[in-house]
Amino acid sequence: MNFSKQILIGLVMVLMCLVILLPMGSIVYIALFGGGDLQEYIQNGAFRRYIVNTIYLVILVSILASIFGVASACLVTIYDFPFRRILEYSLFFPLAIPAYVGAYALVDFFEYAGPVQGLLREIFGWKDASDYYFPEIRSLGGASITLSLVLFPYVYLFTRVALREQSSAIIDIASTLGKGPFIRLFRVIIPLVRPGIFAGLIIVMMETIADFGVVEYFAVQTVTTGIYTVWLEAYDLSAAAILSVIVLVFILIIILGERTLRFNSEFYKVLHAPIFSKRNDLPRVAAWLATGFCFLLVGLGFILPVSIMITHAFSSWELWFGKELIDAFINSLYTSGIAAILTLAIAIILVYGQTIIKYRFSRFLIPTLTLGYAIPGAVIGIGILISLASFDHILADWISMRFGYDPGLLLTGTAFAVIFAYFIRFYAIAQNIVEAAFGRMPPTLIMVPRSLGKSAQESLFSVHLPIIRGSLVTGLILVFVDCIKELPATLLLRPFDFNTLATRVYERASLENLSQAAPAALLIVLIGCCGVFLLINTDRAGNSV
Repeated sequence: MNFSKQILIGLVMVLMCLVILLPMGSIVYIALFGGGDLQEYIQNGAFRRYIVNTIYLVILVSILASIFGVASACLVTIYDFPFRRILEYSLFFPLAIPAYVGAYALVDFFEYAGPVQGLLREIFGWKDASDYYFPEIRSLGGASITLSLVLFPYVYLFTRVALREQSSAIIDIASTLGKGPFIRLFRVIIPLVRPGIFAGLIIVMMETIADFGVVEYFAVQTVTTGIYTVWLEAYDLSAAAILSVIVLVFILIIILGERTLRFNSEFYKVLHAPIFSKRNDLPRVAAWLATGFCFLLVGLGFILPVSIMITHAFSSWELWFGKELIDAFINSLYTSGIAAILTLAIAIILVYGQTIIKYRFSRFLIPTLTLGYAIPGAVIGIGILISLASFDHILADWISMRFGYDPGLLLTGTAFAVIFAYFIRFYAIAQNIVEAAFGRMPPTLIMVPRSLGKSAQESLFSVHLPIIRGSLVTGLILVFVDCIKELPATLLLRPFDFNTLATRVYERASLENLSQAAPAALLIVLIGCCGVFLLINTDRAGNSV
């Protein structure tokens, strides 16, 4: 590759880095120099309430998700019990359920008017709520349980992979030393797979902080709901920016905390006698308890929400043919499709460019580009509004003066802002998949076409892309699925009277009209299942998750 093309690729890398960091920089600037008066929020305790509730929620969800994820991963990897093979992959499926859909379904099932409390009243002859006690589902505890049920698969996936890389001899040695199963678990197994547990737990924490649909529906005031309150209701940009900076600080603390915990710790992968090749049989009662525990997680995290949505969605067939649902479906395909294609294309250009240019700075820029996944959608939305609003007005004024035509807001007033947010949020997924695909190719394969006189572009399109075609399709679908499910950024950035499947579910469920929300929710779940099936196929093919 000639020198000018290397410079061009380097400039593109720098530009993409600036694009992804632009929302964060805009937020920090407004938070520091916006000149907003925060006295009102401080006096009424709003800021303190947002921060305290967020901390409590993260702690509770982390504890529950760790218990669910680690316990299920240990059971399916180390032991054998009835239906283990089915449950091992069924535990992936709660990932297909957006957290807000799970929240709507669980409230519908456990609330006062739901089937559970209705059955209890019928059995015991209770007349109303004053005759018995039932935990309030719309509470901090209810939100914690709901989030943990849909997020624990992240801990499960990474812990399971880490367990499968350990040797069965480790457990045998601990057994010969007279150590019981609980001591082996907490003193031997969990310390060895701690990197996997923390890898999944970090994602759980970030998703919990970023969540809006669950906490808003459960009336739990967190930092994310605070951003929406002060921006959409009070129109206080400075306060919204400060809350967004607080979210970024939370994320930074989580990342630095994980790195500190593993500082000076060394972990080794054992390549022989993997633990899953020699599973232990459980006693009959314990085996069925293990089956019941794993089935309960799948039931509450996937089967129950899907069943409830199916019940509501097919109560009236005309709901599936309404114009609003069709428009939301088309809008979702349009925005998510463009975002997925754009994200994957840029990931291919940058990752391939890194392999052929000689600039050392690319080694630092490429990891920087993945920071967007750590930024919650609400923060990205505020950052995009701040950074693009002024430019949008200047562009509209120039077109109006130059051509006598007022185009309106071309960036923040159209689907462009939504697509831009999707790109920033989910670029890391595409880059990681493309990097892994190129990484599996021998370095000589990249140079062979060049030695035959092929240019870099010809080598890419005629040799490399056909080889990694399967990985590219996987990356495209996974990014598309995540874009379909994204709610906070879409709510903030969508144009007027522009709905996606996610926002339609949110709007209808917020009005307690679950029947109209159910068809859109089911479509999201079906699309999410496509991503889960890809994950299962990748796992069965022997690739790391």
